[in-house]
Amino acid sequence: MVNQQLIADRLELSRATVSRCFTNHPGINPATRARVFQLAAEIGYIHLQMRTVRPNKRKKSAKKTLGVLICSAEEEYNRTDYQNPSEQILAGVTDCAQLNGATVEVHLIDPSDCELSNPAYQRIEKLCRRWDGLLLVYPFPDAILNHLAPMMPLVSLVEQFDHSGIDCVDVDHYKGISSAIEHLVEHGHRRIGFFTRLYEVEASWSFRRYAAFMEAMVRLRLPVLPEDVVNIFPSQERDDETSIEYAAERTRDGVTAWVCAADHQAYNLVHGLNRRGIDVPDAVSVTGFDGIETPHGSSELSTIVIPFREIGTTGTQRLIERVQQRFGSAQHVLIDCRLKVGATVGPPTKQKKSKRSK
Repeated sequence: MVNQQLIADRLELSRATVSRCFTNHPGINPATRARVFQLAAEIGYIHLQMRTVRPNKRKKSAKKTLGVLICSAEEEYNRTDYQNPSEQILAGVTDCAQLNGATVEVHLIDPSDCELSNPAYQRIEKLCRRWDGLLLVYPFPDAILNHLAPMMPLVSLVEQFDHSGIDCVDVDHYKGISSAIEHLVEHGHRRIGFFTRLYEVEASWSFRRYAAFMEAMVRLRLPVLPEDVVNIFPSQERDDETSIEYAAERTRDGVTAWVCAADHQAYNLVHGLNRRGIDVPDAVSVTGFDGIETPHGSSELSTIVIPFREIGTTGTQRLIERVQQRFGSAQHVLIDCRLKVGATVGPPTKQKKSKRSK
C-alpha cells in the first residue's frame, strides 16, 4: 500500500519521523522533510496534508493550506543521475510554511497531461477547494494557468509566466548568463555558442537565458552566428542526440565554447562530445546554469548556482502575503546567483597552441 510506512521504509526513516514531516514538527530537519515530500509525490501518496499541531479549536480556522504542483514527468523526476532541484525548493517551501503555521500538499503533474479534461487536473481542481493558495514549480501550459489563476493566488517558482495575475520568484537570468560569458571571455573565447534542448511544455526560462546570452554578447561586441545556436527558433529543432551531434559539428567548425541553458544539458553535452573524441575543456569549453551536484564520474561543471532553497522560501512567503491580501498587484522577484568555477572551462585550442610554441 502507498502509505507513510512505505515512505519510511524507502528512505530508511522511522514511521514517527515521516509522520512528523506531515505535521510540520519544528524538530524535523528541512532537508529530511523535503526528501519525504519528494518521495510522496513520486509514489502518488495523496494524503499529504500536513496537520500542524492545533492547541485549540479557535486557531483551526486560521491555518492556511498551500498546494504545490510540480510539472515533471515521473521518469524525469525520478532520475538519479542528476540532482533534482525541486528537493531544495521544497525544503525552502516547508521551512517557510512551518514558520507561518501553514500546511502544504505536494502533487506531481506529468507535462503530457496538458488538457483540463485530464483526470490529473480534475483531481487537482477538487483539491483546490481546500487550498488557500498554490505554488507552481516548473512550466505549465497556458490553458492550465488561465484556469487556475481566477481560483486562488498563484506564485510560480523558477519560471516566469506572461500572466498578469501570477506572482513569480525566479533567478536573475541576465546576471547569471553574463557572468558565464565574461568568464569565458577572460579565458580568451570569442566564438561562443548557445545550447539548449526541447521540452514537452515550452520552457520560457530557456528563452530568457538565450535572450540574456544575446544581450551579453552584444554588450561585449561579440558576434553570434545563427548556426551556433542549438534548439532556439529559428534554428532547426532536434532531439537530444542529434543536437549533440550538431554541436560537435559546430565545434569542429570553430566554436570554442558552449553556454548551456541548464546543468543537465551541459553534462549531457560534455559526455556526448567526449564520446565523439572532442575533449572538454582541451578542445572546447562548456558552462551550465543551475549549480546541481556533480554527477558521479563527471568533471565539475563551471556553472551558475541558483539558490533554489531561497527561491522556495521567498515564493512561499509571497504566496502567504497574497492569500492575506487577495487582490494586491502581482510581483516578479529575481533572486541573485553566482558563478562557480569548475573544470570544464579553459583557453581556446589556438591560444593553447600559441603558448606551447613560445
